[in-house]
Amino acid sequence: MRLTFPLHRSPRALRFLLLALLLLSPLPLLAQDWHYRVRPGDTLWDLATHYLKPEVEWERLQRHNRVDDPYRLPPGTQLGFPVAWLRVQPVPARVVAVRGPVQAGTAAGRGTLRALKEGDLLRIGDEIETGADASITLEFADASRLQLREGSRLRLDQLSRYGRTGMVDTRLRLEQGRASNRVTPARGPASRYIIDAPTATSSVRGTVFRVSAGQDGQGASTEVVEGRVQVGNRAGQRLVAHGQATRTPSALTRPATLEALLPAPSLAVAQTRLEPLPARLAWAPVDGATGYRIEVVRADQPDVLLAAQDSATTTATFDDLPAGTLRVLVRAVSAEGVEGLDTERDFTVRDQPVAPLTVRPRHDETVNSTRPRFEWGHVPDAASSVLQIASDPQFSSPLLEQDTSSTHLRPAQPLPPGAYYWRVASRDRNGHQGRFGQALPLTLTDTPIDPALQPPEAAKGQLTLRWQAGEPGQRYRVQLDRKGDFAQPLLDRELDQPEVTLKRPWHGTLHVRVQYIEDDGYAGPFSAPQQVKLPCRTCYGAGGGALLLWLLL
Repeated sequence: MRLTFPLHRSPRALRFLLLALLLLSPLPLLAQDWHYRVRPGDTLWDLATHYLKPEVEWERLQRHNRVDDPYRLPPGTQLGFPVAWLRVQPVPARVVAVRGPVQAGTAAGRGTLRALKEGDLLRIGDEIETGADASITLEFADASRLQLREGSRLRLDQLSRYGRTGMVDTRLRLEQGRASNRVTPARGPASRYIIDAPTATSSVRGTVFRVSAGQDGQGASTEVVEGRVQVGNRAGQRLVAHGQATRTPSALTRPATLEALLPAPSLAVAQTRLEPLPARLAWAPVDGATGYRIEVVRADQPDVLLAAQDSATTTATFDDLPAGTLRVLVRAVSAEGVEGLDTERDFTVRDQPVAPLTVRPRHDETVNSTRPRFEWGHVPDAASSVLQIASDPQFSSPLLEQDTSSTHLRPAQPLPPGAYYWRVASRDRNGHQGRFGQALPLTLTDTPIDPALQPPEAAKGQLTLRWQAGEPGQRYRVQLDRKGDFAQPLLDRELDQPEVTLKRPWHGTLHVRVQYIEDDGYAGPFSAPQQVKLPCRTCYGAGGGALLLWLLL
């Protein structure tokens, strides 16, 4: 019994078959015509010069189009140019953007690689390799763009243009990693954009899609974001539409049944802050996701990748990004490595006003205070400053973020002793915040400052005590006590200088402690009490009484 499939009764099946033949069969395309609409002043020999190969005479074009009078071409009429007759010329791909280490070479000269930079031209046969945290964006003759992600390898197999027709023939081989593609709609029957992966070929005529070469036991995949893509190998074909994907574990098996892309994650507004930096994102978990891909691109050039992260959690932070209007993309990733639809959000990173220069604490300084004073320089265009303190240099979870209109600030609450990092940013009069400056490490301790009390000096009936001077602008509070509990000190005095003189000193043993007071009124803890043993009263007039005084620690 022979089964037949009535194509005339299934227009959808017929369209599918015709589209597959159109995308995957180059030979029929060469038999087709590219059509040109005649403009005033056109002649057959001029058109032949512009569009046909040198060996194709204009008379053949006349006969092909049954033109009676080659000197009079009515404007608006159409002429057919067989694709096989058209001029074909190689056109290099242009490097639009490079992030991180990206190199290129040729198969013949493997081992001789050159570093790529923006503006470089790549030609047929060139192979591109991206580093572990790198990406490159290429633009082809018809303005189609490809973004090659980290850890990828791509070969440029065909880069051709059909003269001035606008049709291009682009064929690429993704040998490793991942690539995202934004393909300009085809301008004629010979336009092709094809990516060969190890197990399948993806052919398009204008769409946005991603291709994975497959790795770590996962087969190649094609994910369609816009339009449709024909995916196939010798075992069969699949037409993948918007929001769908197909996986191809082997070149010997037909691409798998279509699957829906995971939905775009929903951003958690309360936990997401993109302006100012650092940019922090949070989103709701997506059913079926085992991870997430987060990318930052330029809003006006979404094919230019600026930063990327793969995360197993539903949060991400970008500490440093280039200035401009940017776009963050978040997508879910399935257990099979198929990436889903994007959530998008635009935001602006500003370079102005610039971050201020830090004054104190100095780099890696140990500060004897749990509420240290932070100081920085004045920025002319800044109306205020923002201080951040964190326990890690990435500031993933800042412990403090406090703003001030001054150039110094003391934390509102004490910080536990330990190691920290701090940095400052400026804000202009409109409230726009610039970048944070360099993060500086510091250590906080609750151990009081050792005043380094010097041996007392006794002469002419007076006793003078001196200690280590503090920072400029600091004052001092000194207390003397007989018992050592300082419940009722014999002396309690604030001084501008690090010394005190007693005109009628006592004899016996005294307990001394010193407190450093900042110019903003903040008083640190008292130093540990120290003992001073005083001689008899008659010793003060001896002139050498200092030799009889001892500082007992």
